[in-house]
Amino acid sequence: MPNPDPALCRDLAADLAAAGLRSSALRDAWGAEADDAVRRGLRTPGLRALADRDDALATLARLLTLGRTQPTEAVDRALPTARSRGLVALGLAQRDGDLVRPVATIRPQDSLGAEWWIVAGLDELASDSGALAEDFVLGVGRASLTLAGLQLPTPAGRVLDLGTGCGIQALVARQHADAVVATDISEPALACARLTALLNGASGIETRRGSLFDPVAGETFDRIVSNPPFVITPRTADVPAYEYRDGGLVGDALVEQVVRGAGEHLVPGGACQLLGNWETRDGVDGLDRVRAWVESSPVPLDAWVIERERLDPIAYAEMWIRDGGTVPGSPAHDRLLGAWLDDFAERGVTAVGFGYVLLRRAAGAPTLARYERIPQPIPDETALGAHLADALAVHDALAVVDDEALANATLRVAPDVTEARHHMPGEENPTLIELRQGAGFGRSVQADPALAGLVGASDGELTVGQIVGALAQLLEVDEEALSGSVLPAVRALLVDGFLRFA
Repeated sequence: MPNPDPALCRDLAADLAAAGLRSSALRDAWGAEADDAVRRGLRTPGLRALADRDDALATLARLLTLGRTQPTEAVDRALPTARSRGLVALGLAQRDGDLVRPVATIRPQDSLGAEWWIVAGLDELASDSGALAEDFVLGVGRASLTLAGLQLPTPAGRVLDLGTGCGIQALVARQHADAVVATDISEPALACARLTALLNGASGIETRRGSLFDPVAGETFDRIVSNPPFVITPRTADVPAYEYRDGGLVGDALVEQVVRGAGEHLVPGGACQLLGNWETRDGVDGLDRVRAWVESSPVPLDAWVIERERLDPIAYAEMWIRDGGTVPGSPAHDRLLGAWLDDFAERGVTAVGFGYVLLRRAAGAPTLARYERIPQPIPDETALGAHLADALAVHDALAVVDDEALANATLRVAPDVTEARHHMPGEENPTLIELRQGAGFGRSVQADPALAGLVGASDGELTVGQIVGALAQLLEVDEEALSGSVLPAVRALLVDGFLRFA
């Protein structure tokens, strides 16, 4: 793709808006069932629903969303200002006689609290061959939405989007930042990111080509976001190296390099958020290996690492072989599976974890080192960024609050928290009390009667110390000992959002 002409992009955006190429309009045009099918990579239901229509929305949906060649005359009617020649000039389509053949997709995306047009490559939905080119540019997938939802929604000066791909993370970051530098090793990806930014009128996004931190050597940022090509891929000639998912390094070395190198490119207090895979290797747990990467950073880092999923080598290889479009049971599938298992066996890999990494450059000694597994469903991944920001703010506030000050604080239980008590048949007292969170990470915490009582009494009226005193009398235990056992749990509940300062 050539460097896009901003004026032509404005014309194209105006045409797309006039045609109504929006997510809700497409759902209305082809119906809820076809919309679900399209999201699963099946275009036939959408094409059937639009078969009898020749309006602008139908033409552009077939051409730019579903990847079907359209008559030049119909495209020119649908894009009265940019016209088909504008798509060709921008590198989005090619002319073939009286037909216009797409070479990229433009799809509306409304899952992130805003409506954007995203430029990306021809994926399995839009491609007739089903095979992906190694320099294919991925659009907005599940991982993209996950990281976008994780981004801290707090003001920032400069943000680095490391491995920008189609540019979706840069758009999300720009909502809260003064400027964004978006980097990628792939020129096709940078071209898509530039077009994505221009079509959506997003200024202040600069693209640079290069590997990892090379394009920003010597620079620091308030925030770094990265959905890097973290997929672990065998380094053999007969295994496709898709740029959108494979960083070209052995094992999880690319994620390791991002974690080790991020701190030097953050201002003090600046945060880095990324997704990644990590291997459990030679008996060393994957989260422990990530901890070692963090601790080897040349600058001190706070760290909060969450493993969401853990797969054995066979399941991991199967997932990514399918992602490349290879049919299970075929000779090619068997060959690729063998290559992946050989690669894992050579390094002693017994499991691969996937999760979220939140790093922060500490102004002094690190105060946060949290490595945990959260396998349960999350109520709303798009709201995790706000939850993380609140948790960091509470963590920082509690760092300067001693137990005496905490005892004098008044708290409220969060409105999404519920309590469940489990009883053995015929027993009056519960054998288990659970505090359940309906937001955030959807955590469930086991509580003893004292902690459950404190949470239940936290309505913003009594101080923590007053509640502890009353509970000590009720339970007939020593107040000082009860305070010593309850206050650490209260701190944890505050950070995790079960409790709030009144």
